[in-house]
Amino acid sequence: MNRILLPTDFSNNSKNAIEYALQFFSGQPCSFYFLNIQKTSEYIMDDIMSGTPGSSVYEVILKDNEEKLKKMVNVFQEKYAKEEYEFLPFVDYDILSDSIKQMIESKNIDLIVMGTNGATGASEVLFGSNTLHVIRHVDCPVLAIPEGSTFKKIQSVLFTVSSCKDIKLEGIDPLEQIIEAYHPQLHVLNIMANKDAVSDDCTPILKDVFSDINYESHTLRGIPTPLAIDAFVQLINVDMHALFAEKESLLDRFIFGSKTAKISYRSNVPLLFLRK
Repeated sequence: MNRILLPTDFSNNSKNAIEYALQFFSGQPCSFYFLNIQKTSEYIMDDIMSGTPGSSVYEVILKDNEEKLKKMVNVFQEKYAKEEYEFLPFVDYDILSDSIKQMIESKNIDLIVMGTNGATGASEVLFGSNTLHVIRHVDCPVLAIPEGSTFKKIQSVLFTVSSCKDIKLEGIDPLEQIIEAYHPQLHVLNIMANKDAVSDDCTPILKDVFSDINYESHTLRGIPTPLAIDAFVQLINVDMHALFAEKESLLDRFIFGSKTAKISYRSNVPLLFLRK
């Protein structure tokens, strides 16, 4: 992973996620694509009136954000001058997911790093509306950084599944690369919501997917997904949590929790959402 997309709205949370990413990839040559997306609701008449004769409304709206983004990027560039980093700022005037999809395709992006705050509703308790939208609609791995998180060496990683079919060889590369870079202890957690369900033996596929990686396998039964993950993270100190993001799967139970118990999960560790 050396082409990283960093969406930013200039908030402290997005800057914190950028800071985490820059420390996370320290020592590796990387290209960081800083992307600010201008929303139509953000421009005002003063922006239009301040434009030079002949300039388009589009150019006027983007000008201030371009300057602001360049200043922010310069700060990070100076701070990380000793790293083999390339910093590339982009400003767009588009729908969030469309703009990100275009960047992924045109720049061959490997990973998106975003913050997780901004929640306003129950379904956004964990992610914030923008991050949740990207996880849902953009086909690219996402590393979601909780508000206020600071980087520390990755010594333990949790990989959560709800059945053997969640363990896919395709799409596992980002997790494998993190394990290769940091050599953490890997914990594979199989959550079975139905306590009476027959557990599949995932050993063969786990050995295939993690052929050169030592891991510990765990199973929890009859516990709502958010509660099961929360309990495990408290018992086993982990520095990152990974799972596959697919509709109508573990992701739904993870985000929305238990409809009966009204349980939701608030992560204190970075979340890596893998894509098939």
